[in-house]
Amino acid sequence: MTADILKIEHLSYSYHNLSGETAALSDLSFTVKKGEFLAIVGPSGCGKSTILSLIAGLLSPEEGGITFYGQNGRRPGIGYMLQHDHLFEWRNIWKNVTLGLEIQHKLTPENRRRVEKMLKDYGLEGFAKKKPSELSGGMRQRAALIRTLALEPEILLLDEPFSALDYQTRLTVSADIARIIRAAGKTAILITHDLSEAVSLSDRVLVLSRRPACVKAEFPIRLTLPDNSLLAARMAPEYTRYFNQIWEELSNENE
Repeated sequence: MTADILKIEHLSYSYHNLSGETAALSDLSFTVKKGEFLAIVGPSGCGKSTILSLIAGLLSPEEGGITFYGQNGRRPGIGYMLQHDHLFEWRNIWKNVTLGLEIQHKLTPENRRRVEKMLKDYGLEGFAKKKPSELSGGMRQRAALIRTLALEPEILLLDEPFSALDYQTRLTVSADIARIIRAAGKTAILITHDLSEAVSLSDRVLVLSRRPACVKAEFPIRLTLPDNSLLAARMAPEYTRYFNQIWEELSNENE
C-alpha cells in the first residue's frame, strides 16, 4: 500500500481579532497518500483555504498536528497555486516561470532545460518572451503551474485555481492541469466549490461540515473510463451517483 505523505490529526484553528474569536476548524483529521489527487469541498466559509495555509506552514495549528512521511521529521517541498495566477506583468513568461528558481539560486543549466521542456510540453514554447497580458487566461494558469512545478514540489496545494476562468476554458485547463500533475507523479490537494470538478479530477473527495469544519464524509472515486479525458469522466456510469451523494451531504450542511 502506498505510504501516507501527509497526516492531519485532531486539528483545530481559530482566527482572533478585536471582535473576538472565530473557530475555523475543529478536530479535523485525514490522511493523503503519496501520488493521490484529493479534492476538498464544503460550505462557503467553512475553512477550506485555512487547511491549505496550515499544510503550507503559513499558519500554525492551535491543537492537533500535521506530520509528513510518518513523523520522520522530513518536510516535503510544497507548491501553492491560488485562484489568480499572480504573474508579474513587468517580467516576460520565461522570467515569471523561473522566478522561484532565481530567488532560490537554483537557475542551473539543468533546471533551465527542464523548464524549457515544460514550456514546450504545455504549449507555451512560443510565448516565453511574451508578457502575461498577451496570454489567454488558460495559458496564464499553465504558466503559473510551470512556475510551481519548476521547484519540484512533492505536494501541490490548489486553492480554486480555475475559478477565475470562463466555463469553457475552465473545463479544458482543469483537465490539462490534472493530467500534468498526474503525469509528474505529484500529490495534489484541490479546494473547489465545483462538485463536477471534484468528482471528475480526483481520486477521493472529502466533504467538510459547516464552520468550525471537520470531515463529514469521504468518497473514494472509482470511475469506469474508456480514456483519461474529462468528458469520459463526466460520462462515466458512476459519475452521477458520486455527484448526487456529495451534493446530498453538502445540502444537509446548508439547511
